[in-house]
Amino acid sequence: MKWGSELNKWTGAFQIAAVYVGTVIGAGFATGKEIVEFFTQYGLYGLISILVAGYLFIFFGMKVMTKAIDIQATSFMELNNDLFGQTFGKVMNILMTAMLVGVCGVMLSGAEALFVEQLGWGQAVGSLLTILLCLIVLWAGVKGLFAVNTFVVPTLVIFNLILMYNSLSQPFLWPNLFTIESIDYAWKAVGSAFSYAAFNLTLAQAVLVPVATEINNKAIIRLGGFIGGALLTIILISSHITLSTLPDLLVYDIPMATIVKNMMSGIYFVYLFIIYGEIFTSLIGNMYGIERQISQFFKLRSIWVHIAVIIIVYIIGRIEYGQLLGFLYPLFGYISLIFLLLLWIKPMKNNES
Repeated sequence: MKWGSELNKWTGAFQIAAVYVGTVIGAGFATGKEIVEFFTQYGLYGLISILVAGYLFIFFGMKVMTKAIDIQATSFMELNNDLFGQTFGKVMNILMTAMLVGVCGVMLSGAEALFVEQLGWGQAVGSLLTILLCLIVLWAGVKGLFAVNTFVVPTLVIFNLILMYNSLSQPFLWPNLFTIESIDYAWKAVGSAFSYAAFNLTLAQAVLVPVATEINNKAIIRLGGFIGGALLTIILISSHITLSTLPDLLVYDIPMATIVKNMMSGIYFVYLFIIYGEIFTSLIGNMYGIERQISQFFKLRSIWVHIAVIIIVYIIGRIEYGQLLGFLYPLFGYISLIFLLLLWIKPMKNNES
């Protein structure tokens, strides 16, 4: 009986970890663009800031879900009301909903960039295919969310480690990896670690809060938060090392795909599928969070909410992918620091149920 209980604990924890990782790893992360913007361009300072961000993912990932169980929150709206109070909580909920929609726009734009830059297909193909698949999975509910993440996340981790192993012999790696810029870069790198973690944790709560409350077991969600945060750290480090092999890395919208094409052409199309899978998991996770939020105010069928949001997301996605990511992500990151600060100072209950 004890063995079965322990197995269920680890199974549940890995499911939570997969959803956590899948929600965070979206278009910018999987394509490498986001990691370049926040970390890799800073050389050695970027590697140090990844370790800082990794700790924040572990600590605050566990705390978000534990807090959700404490107040039995069914959506991120209730958690924000608890952290910010009723008045400022409403403001934060509006901001966060706007952020989720904006990030979905980045995801859709990233999917289009993948089809255009790497496959040479038309923009409309990437948009229509992504929208159609998104609606199908969202109609399946939380089970569809779990199923997609449980498949894509382990595959991405394995491929990232293979790429890192192959990168260790590349000539551009070591000079780029250990480049030490001015002290200004050090401060920028530390700021990036906090803004990056804050931004992703603020958005991840849209999925983590209802999932944690549904499982309602602090031991499982803490273990899941730890595994998820640790996996994010591993993927960040391996991606950072791999990206350091690429000269002029700021030029590319999808630098990871470029590296795979040059280094391991045999798995190029497989890796494109993985990148697309990660863009897709983040998109459906954020769409799920938006739907839960809007349903609190309007008694509409989920399908109509999804269609309405997709139309808005499509309009935002018309902006060029690199520009959209470079502008929105740092802006949202600094706004999210307020959320991280309040979550840190908010006391927790001591019960372990």
